[in-house]
Amino acid sequence: MTDFSQIKAVAFDLDGTLIDSVPDLAAATNATLQELELPLSTELQVRSWVGNGAEMLMRRALNFALNTEVSDAKLAACMPRFMHFYQQNLQQHSRLYDNVEQVLKQLRSAGYQLAIVTNKPFEFTVPLLKAFNLDSYFSIVLGGDSLAKMKPDPLPLTHIMQQWQLKPEQLLMVGDSKNDILAAKAAAIGSIGLTYGYNYGEDIGLSGPTAVCEQFSEISALLK
Repeated sequence: MTDFSQIKAVAFDLDGTLIDSVPDLAAATNATLQELELPLSTELQVRSWVGNGAEMLMRRALNFALNTEVSDAKLAACMPRFMHFYQQNLQQHSRLYDNVEQVLKQLRSAGYQLAIVTNKPFEFTVPLLKAFNLDSYFSIVLGGDSLAKMKPDPLPLTHIMQQWQLKPEQLLMVGDSKNDILAAKAAAIGSIGLTYGYNYGEDIGLSGPTAVCEQFSEISALLK
């Protein structure tokens, strides 16, 4: 069995890990496409496009709608509208995955330090955490634009280790995407891959996480 006995802190991804936010992301994406008089996308398509930040989500949506590569200038012009629409839809249809708050409460009570490491823009990350009453669990919250680089770059994780003076074997990354696992590997830390989130239709196990969980509640057992 995987040994997580030295872990002192856990970094969590947000979208697809703690919260299913795709319905609201899809609403914002389609509102943007509709304003541009372009074909709309399905929620299933948006699920396959998330994970690399808001700009990449919109790039993929525009590429699909236009059936060609969108120019950087066109993408830049669309982003303020997407951000506007997502602000309007931030927690309209999103939902917390099963047992998330229960496990976070258990981990905090057990003395673990908890952090958020997401590629979602920071301006949306904190309000979303507050909407689900999760903000008090996390001492560090890093959005995709909080540092110079985001996942799969290891910078957010090495930043946390520096802030909390941790060794690599003391920090764990929990996420649903290969970007989470790649970032953990690059930072030389352990990782848990969740099977229920957004991973471009790929089996999270193929990315080689330290452990795989089908349910969020399984994390507690691994850390005991």
